[in-house]
Amino acid sequence: MKENMKLAWIASWFALVGQLAFFICVALFTGDWRYVMWSFMVSMAAGFPSMIRTWLAQKK
Repeated sequence: MKENMKLAWIASWFALVGQLAFFICVALFTGDWRYVMWSFMVSMAAGFPSMIRTWLAQKK
């Protein structure tokens, strides 16, 4: 079965950048910047391993 690397890259970038952008918008709307602090940690924890796994799978 052929892997869809384009979809994997889109999901990885969304986990890294998309979640953070969403929570920045939430923080701007609410004025509570703790949303950004917690979402930054979560998006780094989900985004970097996802990007590394995608990069290693594409390298194969």
